[in-house]
Amino acid sequence: MTARADRTLAWFLTLARAEGVSAIALFAVAMPLKYGAGIPHATLWAGWLHGALFLTYLVALWSTARVQGWTWTDRALGFAAAIVPAGTFWFERRVR
Repeated sequence: MTARADRTLAWFLTLARAEGVSAIALFAVAMPLKYGAGIPHATLWAGWLHGALFLTYLVALWSTARVQGWTWTDRALGFAAAIVPAGTFWFERRVR
């Protein structure tokens, strides 16, 4: 594997972890605070951060898939993993 491919994969794996953590923080912390404790702005920053990480993850997925030569099935699984809470952790292990 080339140095570029190694860097691209490392970038993707880091973003996959960050996106997964942000999803868990949003769903397990911020949303219960908003709907359970009545704090309406609890999801403001967590939601914004998760959205930004989600979009960055998709860019990283596309770029990494191209550099690594992943199949369309792998790309689809990577996209589906971003939709499922904590799915990026599973996909990270799969591609590692």
